[in-house]
Amino acid sequence: MSEHHDNITPSTDCLPMKVAISRLVSALRLYDQQHRSLHSDQTKLVTFCQQVKAAKLTEWLYHQTVYPRLFWMNREQDFSVAGVGVADSFQFEGSEDNNATFDQFHRSLAEKDPCARYVGGFCFNTTEQQEPIWQAFPSFSFVLPLVQLRCDNNSFTLSCHLWLECSDDLPSKISEIIDVLNRIVTRADGSFMKLPELLKISYNPDEQTWKKRCRKAIQSFENGDMEKIMLARQTVLEFSRSFSPLLFLLNYPYPENAIYRFYFEPVENQAFFSFTPERLYRREGKMLLTEALAGTCSKECMNGNDHHATETLLNSEKNIREHNFVREMISNELLKICSEIDMDDNVQVLQLHRLAHLYTRCAATLKPEFESDTAVLKLLHPTPAVGGVPNASALQHIMALEPFSRGWYAAPVGWASRDAAEFAVGIRSALVNGRFAYLYSGAGLVKGSDPLSEWEEVEQKIGDILAITRQEA
Repeated sequence: MSEHHDNITPSTDCLPMKVAISRLVSALRLYDQQHRSLHSDQTKLVTFCQQVKAAKLTEWLYHQTVYPRLFWMNREQDFSVAGVGVADSFQFEGSEDNNATFDQFHRSLAEKDPCARYVGGFCFNTTEQQEPIWQAFPSFSFVLPLVQLRCDNNSFTLSCHLWLECSDDLPSKISEIIDVLNRIVTRADGSFMKLPELLKISYNPDEQTWKKRCRKAIQSFENGDMEKIMLARQTVLEFSRSFSPLLFLLNYPYPENAIYRFYFEPVENQAFFSFTPERLYRREGKMLLTEALAGTCSKECMNGNDHHATETLLNSEKNIREHNFVREMISNELLKICSEIDMDDNVQVLQLHRLAHLYTRCAATLKPEFESDTAVLKLLHPTPAVGGVPNASALQHIMALEPFSRGWYAAPVGWASRDAAEFAVGIRSALVNGRFAYLYSGAGLVKGSDPLSEWEEVEQKIGDILAITRQEA
């Protein structure tokens, strides 16, 4: 496709939010006057951006009433974005396998301006029959926000995106953006409602059924069908009324945790969000960063600190074995698409508030013919940490053993542009639909796994989300 991108900054000053909105509206009207008579056969992206005073992005997003509402923060917490409305989007409703879905994603993204950064996610397994609660979350969905507030290394920018197709009417598109800008709520008083009363917690499967299904999976190891599988549980929270799912992000109790934060609310009070420690990959052109993250211990169960957790993990034969499955698979698979691979020799420990995980970092250089997200997604998803070994057999066992569809749980979530992307693995996550919240957590099973211990692990992994509801994990 042919493309053209303009970047317009009304003022070089750092402005209060209200003033910034006024300047952006004026810039949009001026652009309309200057370009109304011009016609182009090119698809064009025009970004209007204005530096603004510091703001809390999740609080800003909570007060907005334009949908969809999106949020992303990386694990290092030096980049975050909150967005509302749709300047452009692409999604896929098909039920082909994951590889075909990733091919469709590549075709859709290839048509976009390289400066456009889309936020969204995928289904874990697109061949799986999805439950009605996932209706608003298709095989993949990605959005370029109409208006967004972005933070880069403590520098804040309010921007809006004008996406013009050849047949678009410029005045109508300008009017739409101005209408949304005029609806932006600028108050920053930090006030927001509390979660409603929690009426009931239930588990799918329950504990006894979980143990039976774990034993069935472990038996498959003895039969030689698999070496590892990650089984998940759905925890259902019933509240007294519907509510804004953003309250979970606003009330997250451990802000210093080294996790990604992802939030996607396509329609009001229906959202998927994730507090995940796991990077799937980061790509900048041909440079790729990924990691193996598998092996978990609970600091609360062992009544220990970071040092105790490190010692426990590094001396756990079961956790080291589980981690090595993931590490070796990633290293071997990357050989197919990368010319250089630098996998750290030493296994490290990622410390969170309640949990600790084994992880190993990896940097690689993509071969020229594989410099696309499709090649990387096909290769890395699902990792053995959320699928199993071998992958195809594990996916079949997951569909047979889990009494629910995973939807976007444990799937790639994040942002993508034509030349760069970052995806996390959507674990430690929940789907909110009206007054119900569906929490998802899983445990990796290998030979020697104890079903009761794995049940306790899935409890710990949703501990942060349960803490927000004032329930103890």
